[in-house]
Amino acid sequence: MRIGRQICALCLCLAVLLSGCGRTGGDGDSFIYCLNADRTGLVKTEWDIPEGDVLTAAEAVLDQLGTVPEDIDCTAPLPENVSVQSCELSGTILEVDFSGTYLDIGSLEEKLIRAAVVQSLMQIEGVNAVSFTVDGSPLTDSEGATVGLMNGDDFVENTGSSPSSYQTDTLTLYFADESGEKLVEETQDVRYSSNVSKDKLIVEKLMQGPKGSDAYPTINPAANLLSVTTKDGICYVNFDSTFLTGAYDILPELTIYSIVNSLIEGTEAHLVQITINGESNETYMETVDLTQPLKENRDLLAAENGEE
Repeated sequence: MRIGRQICALCLCLAVLLSGCGRTGGDGDSFIYCLNADRTGLVKTEWDIPEGDVLTAAEAVLDQLGTVPEDIDCTAPLPENVSVQSCELSGTILEVDFSGTYLDIGSLEEKLIRAAVVQSLMQIEGVNAVSFTVDGSPLTDSEGATVGLMNGDDFVENTGSSPSSYQTDTLTLYFADESGEKLVEETQDVRYSSNVSKDKLIVEKLMQGPKGSDAYPTINPAANLLSVTTKDGICYVNFDSTFLTGAYDILPELTIYSIVNSLIEGTEAHLVQITINGESNETYMETVDLTQPLKENRDLLAAENGEE
């Protein structure tokens, strides 16, 4: 098996091409990403991803990403001198380890390879985030910071935006009230990079806490957000284990449904699955079952915020 490299929220404004090359196009239900002929952009290519076991499918995708395409306008994302040394599944997180030659790839091409690999693997049912290591060590960026978990939301698929493009929006977020027994609504006007997905932005704003004096935080500030991605109407929010430790004197339900209600209010998701280190077999504060995706709960809203 072969492959490429790392990244965080990266803007592929450098011509993320979704065109050309024989079996390419976005109409198929199953696809992966290749690089175009001059390796300056991505090409979405129809390819039948095997069904069934997640690891078997992932290994097949990685093998295909190192195979020379039949289409003369496409090239395999993974260089011949880079090999995949291991591929393991931890919960819903796919961990891929590359040979040391991965670090020899040029910066621009590496970002494209990373995008092609991650977005291809994210097509597999049961994969909600991808982690890269090189010879067993976490992949780092040019400044030495660990790249961490990646998903499709970390890559922008358009040719018109620039790395400095921003957009504005108004978010409806839910925090705890003074009693710690109900949720209250707070709207926040935000300006954010077009490289950041809205679902991730919402969770990050919740973790920062409310701006007003009538609302109170719900999420342990020491918790680390590992990934946020939405697939098939379900938003998957992945925290580290610190999240399970409540930091405030509020009902446990408020922490969970501040996240669930805010995401369902502000995105196209209709369910939210909260995972811990990629695993969904947890119970928050021995009260809220996290093993299944959760629906919005408006019964927790304070009366002035629409409680029936």
